[in-house]
Amino acid sequence: MNSKLWLLAGIAVAGGVSLYSATQIWVTLSLTEGAAAFSELAVTGQQMNQSLSPVAIAALASALALTIAGKVFRRVLGVLVLLLGAGLGAIALAVMRDPASAVAGRLAEATGLAGSAQAGLITAVAVSPLVMLTLVAGAVLAVLGVLVLVFGGRWKTAGRKYEAEAGPARPATAEPDRISDWEALNSGQDPSDN
Repeated sequence: MNSKLWLLAGIAVAGGVSLYSATQIWVTLSLTEGAAAFSELAVTGQQMNQSLSPVAIAALASALALTIAGKVFRRVLGVLVLLLGAGLGAIALAVMRDPASAVAGRLAEATGLAGSAQAGLITAVAVSPLVMLTLVAGAVLAVLGVLVLVFGGRWKTAGRKYEAEAGPARPATAEPDRISDWEALNSGQDPSDN
């Protein structure tokens, strides 16, 4: 298999994994008794950062666009995939470093308390392995974006067989030749193609 197929498949898989992960629970907080009407608050990746799903969808779209992109656009898409991967990785890393801060907005909605008042409400924080999976998917996307930049210029351009063959063009200033047009129509040709 060639490098194009492997890279496109990798981008699609990493984007798909990220999209799936964004819809799943990333952080679960255990709350002190009476802090809210519930004892646990589960927050999905998408609820913490609404850009997760659009970034993952953009990665999937980039894989699709790379199948037909020309040399210059491949480089643009390679940079885009690199940046999308870095963005996913940065979001996941921020959640891993400080999950309580990542869910502070959702906790404020649930309890009505914000800032330092939230610290006394949380008894335990559980981070899902999906956060690490998203971090890995982001890193993979970033590496694949670099590889598209390196190898993308060597790929054959798709769509060449769909380009119309150019016939001899009629000069723009020349008057149309009505007799030739009628003869072309009679023989089943479209004179406007010339």
